[in-house]
Amino acid sequence: MADPYQNNVYHQGGGDRYGTYGEGGGHDGYGYQTDYPPQEEDAASDATEGHDEEDQMYEGEYQGIPHPDEVKAAQRAARTKSHTAGTAGSDLAELSEQYEDIMEDCGHGRFQWTLFIVLGLALMADGVECFVVAFVLPSAEKDLCLSNGEKGMLGLMVFLSMMVGAFLWGGLADKLGRRRCLIVALAINCIFAFLSSFAQGYGFFLFFRLLSGIGIGGTVPIVYSYFSEFLQMDKRGEHLSWLCMFWMIGGIYASFTAWGIIPRYGWGFSMGTEFQFHSWRVFVLVAALPAISSLVGLTFMPESPRFLLENAKHDEAWMILKQVHDTNWRAKGKPEKVFTVTHIKAPKTAEDEFIEIQAATGTAVQRWAVRSLTLSKLVLRNVASLLSAELRMATLFMAIIWFCMAFSYYGLSVWFPDMIKHLQNEEYASKVKVFHRERVENFHFNFSLENQIHKEGDYIRDKFINIEMKSVKFEDSLFEDCHFEDIKSTDTVFENCTIRSTVFYNTDLWEEKFIDCKMENTTFEHNKHGCHLDTSEENDVLIYLVSFLGSLAVLPGNIISALFMEKIGRVKIIGGSMLISAGCTFFLFLSFSQSAIIALQCLFCGVSVAAWNGIEVVTVELYPASKRYNTFLKQPC
Repeated sequence: MADPYQNNVYHQGGGDRYGTYGEGGGHDGYGYQTDYPPQEEDAASDATEGHDEEDQMYEGEYQGIPHPDEVKAAQRAARTKSHTAGTAGSDLAELSEQYEDIMEDCGHGRFQWTLFIVLGLALMADGVECFVVAFVLPSAEKDLCLSNGEKGMLGLMVFLSMMVGAFLWGGLADKLGRRRCLIVALAINCIFAFLSSFAQGYGFFLFFRLLSGIGIGGTVPIVYSYFSEFLQMDKRGEHLSWLCMFWMIGGIYASFTAWGIIPRYGWGFSMGTEFQFHSWRVFVLVAALPAISSLVGLTFMPESPRFLLENAKHDEAWMILKQVHDTNWRAKGKPEKVFTVTHIKAPKTAEDEFIEIQAATGTAVQRWAVRSLTLSKLVLRNVASLLSAELRMATLFMAIIWFCMAFSYYGLSVWFPDMIKHLQNEEYASKVKVFHRERVENFHFNFSLENQIHKEGDYIRDKFINIEMKSVKFEDSLFEDCHFEDIKSTDTVFENCTIRSTVFYNTDLWEEKFIDCKMENTTFEHNKHGCHLDTSEENDVLIYLVSFLGSLAVLPGNIISALFMEKIGRVKIIGGSMLISAGCTFFLFLSFSQSAIIALQCLFCGVSVAAWNGIEVVTVELYPASKRYNTFLKQPC
């Protein structure tokens, strides 16, 4: 049997700037096989027996409704006419028209839905990453002895590293491949997320989360553009909006698992006093599961054929497009439908010349250095092209829009829990109990003290044993011949007190908790050391609930934007969503109750996500394929 690809050859003319795959006629974009081998009159394919399509009457023909195939043919003819009418069409514009026709023939089916799930898991991992640090901080600060400044730096570094990752992977994806860069980025995220769960010090934990953020930062710039290159134009807006739902699922997953794991402080183990593995570390491991799942799925997915065509890899691109075509039509019960593309035109690239020169230069180390330098120059040149004359204004406007959307969304996302916490603290402070000039002698305190202020009290020969002190303050008080043992405290201080002949045994009452106090014959024995042994306020379920509701509220906005993106239009979706979001922000500053803030948060998240989806679709469609990844650098997450 002859090789079916035997006739696939390349033609490179002197003045022709294209590499042509295959032979055959056809219009300027690609060829179709129209001359089939002659068959006998009674011969028929087993797959099509009893299904003579020419004898079937189209159902809408009586009503004057054109057949869908006729609509596609008319659209294709219009694109071809528009291209031939132009006097100087660009190479990439011609490739775009050719590629769109091929994707229409491939159809939309099982292949796209499989890729949808795999890339959705990667986007879900990005959504989880935005919540991980916020959820683990209340518990991690006990294990890592974090100050307020260190906690703020940790939250800052997460978004900063994701921004660096977006810049790095966005540029490399245009030169090394979409799938390849996404796999490496997710692998980096998984490895360093795993290591961060075991880090016992603040420095190592910050370092590992920084590298993990650089890895996950590449998902958003790559995922949307990668998926869009397997979609037809008339389905792009809808299915990219559906893909955005996975970011919401990531938020729900993070909130649900955090609520189910972190408050179970007993979930973990310890090895002496140096190594502690508590429940928040288990949550960090569980949070990496979406990235791991996406990484496994990507190993079965092909590279973007659009990227391969733009890099003159015609054979690989043709095989992948045939795979997409056959997968979709077999799933639809039409295995007899043949992939009729015989040749594809694509611009030649000058980068192959660099690679050939580098391959014969010096030692292996020198060749690696030359390749790295050349790749860096190409990436920077590609990024700088966003400021070219034809793209400068589009880049400026998109940068402003992305910045404003990210600033408002993430700013308010951080503000919502803090504001609720502030209202809770105000309510808690309003219930404080104040005791003036109480005198307690020979009393055994065997019950916890909470939310109390004791002023000018006298405590003589009293025992405080195996109790908790939470938000307790002693002012201008006297402690004489007292005994403190096995004390756990939170927000407890002694201010301007006199402490005489008193013993503190196995407590966490350190020197910084005694402010301007006078110590006379006082001893501290076997004080508890290590922040992880200090108790703090229990994880507030309301914080997890707020994040869960905010993520769940995104669902209606995703559905509406997906269903109406093509009908209403991108600009109207963006404008209307931004207007409603601005109204929500105004009323937020007039609200002083937890229920009102939660309700407005849900409305804000549900409406603003429609604007996000519209901007993401516009960004994909506004730029050439070779520039799409760089344009997503404005999105921090």
